[in-house]
Amino acid sequence: MSGKTIPHVLRSDAIKSGPDRAPARAMLYATGLSEADIAKPLVAVVHTWSNVSPCNLNLRELADAAAEGIRAAGGTPIEFNTIAVTDGIAMGTSGMRASLVSREVITDSIELVVDGHCLDAMVVLCGCDKTIPAAAMALARLDIPGVALYGGSIAHGSLDGTPITLQQVFEAVGAHGAGKIDDARLCQVEKYACPGAGACGGQFTANTMAMVLTALGLSPLGFNDIPATDPAKREAARRCGALALENLAARRTPRQALTPTAFRNAARIVAATAGSTNAVLHLLAIAHEAGVALTLEDFEDAARATPVIADLMPGGRYTAIEMTAAGGMAAVARELRAAGLIEDAPTVTGRSLFAELDAAAPTPAGQTVVYPVSRALKPRGGYSILYGNLAPEGCVLKLAGQGRTRFEGTARVFESEEDCFRAVQSGAIRAGDVIVIRNEGPAGGPGMREMLAVTAALVGRGLGNDVALMTDGRFSGATHGFMVGHVAPEAARGGPIALLRDGDVVRIDAERRVVETDADLDARRAGWSPPAPNVTRGALAKFARQVGSAAQGAVTS
Repeated sequence: MSGKTIPHVLRSDAIKSGPDRAPARAMLYATGLSEADIAKPLVAVVHTWSNVSPCNLNLRELADAAAEGIRAAGGTPIEFNTIAVTDGIAMGTSGMRASLVSREVITDSIELVVDGHCLDAMVVLCGCDKTIPAAAMALARLDIPGVALYGGSIAHGSLDGTPITLQQVFEAVGAHGAGKIDDARLCQVEKYACPGAGACGGQFTANTMAMVLTALGLSPLGFNDIPATDPAKREAARRCGALALENLAARRTPRQALTPTAFRNAARIVAATAGSTNAVLHLLAIAHEAGVALTLEDFEDAARATPVIADLMPGGRYTAIEMTAAGGMAAVARELRAAGLIEDAPTVTGRSLFAELDAAAPTPAGQTVVYPVSRALKPRGGYSILYGNLAPEGCVLKLAGQGRTRFEGTARVFESEEDCFRAVQSGAIRAGDVIVIRNEGPAGGPGMREMLAVTAALVGRGLGNDVALMTDGRFSGATHGFMVGHVAPEAARGGPIALLRDGDVVRIDAERRVVETDADLDARRAGWSPPAPNVTRGALAKFARQVGSAAQGAVTS
């Protein structure tokens, strides 16, 4: 531990030191711990393992490796797991309402177990989807020595010699509905897309947020790039276990890394990779937990100043596995550093981000995934923040995969994702339509569902470039096209999107940064009343009552 010593007074002393803590020690003995084990720092190994999907499937193995690292560094691992909701399975169903809610539940669960047992440090192992931002939120909230590690991307599948991911499965559903492919072809796509453990293989939400963890200084550079099934992932987990003890000895905590500079760097990394727009929502939430002022406008500044330099799915050609082979996060950060677009900042390793970059392996010669800023793929990042009479608090326009910056069309209004999906699959949506899906916001959904089923179906039917979509819900990282999400205020809380009608002209303009209509919304206000809640009991109802605006990260704390 670099010559440093563990603090004399530990958080865990509150549960294990002195005669009056004999009952607690008795229970710890019952778990198999020895007197010597109990005397050491107690380090949480938190993971979101589940066998319901590949996204978190390898985390139990990584937990074992992290525990080895903790023991070798002089600590005692205390393992527990929390929930995970898999978007790829829940997408397009009522179950998707649980996804964003799970971010809050995971964060709260980690806080409660770590604080409830007065643990000294933590290693958080996360996969997809909301497990990654939840890991960062928990580290920021607790602010005890800790480190996060992403379980890694899934290997891409291959069909007809072409890499495919879950994105292509969703798009195949649209193609199948349009009669472009038959049952046999759809079956082929679904069987070959996901070959094993790991999160979805494009620059979707998981891989975007994995880069965010590194940019924020919460994960060591390069560790999150390692694919899920690579043997090197286990060593990365072991090293994270040891690092938690090093941080404890150095009194190094997450909020020391979570500076305004770190958040600016993270936003620019997202922009440069045309990453998931979900990163906007999640970074706002992480900043809230860290006590760092961050607004939607900060993301516009980042996107305007940062070109797209990584050719990644969904708008580009390459998968996360190919990105790793091209140098991973370090390759992107080096180009941004050379152009003066990111700044140096602390990390959990004790070295600064730039020191980590200096120590990293050089970017492979001849790679075609990451470009210099001087030869950028697109002049600005893959999203824009818009306002206007349809989104007074703001919204996020996704530009990934799009060459256009303006869309004007006629509103087709739907009260739910399901209603819209049926219209798409029946051929009722036409080129020039602006699809409006409302009452899918944080409170109205509740849970702010992602619209991947709809957006992928549009692409599959050949309408991806000819239709715009606006919603108070969210988009998957796999979504591409002219899409406006996170519209705030949301419909259920009286946002102007609630007042739109079929036939209204809607203008979406990235250059002017507006989303607007000429319809007389004020005249319609008197006739509007809030819709009945979709859920009246349980966790979703509780979330709906507590959740804030998407423009502030849709947090409940």
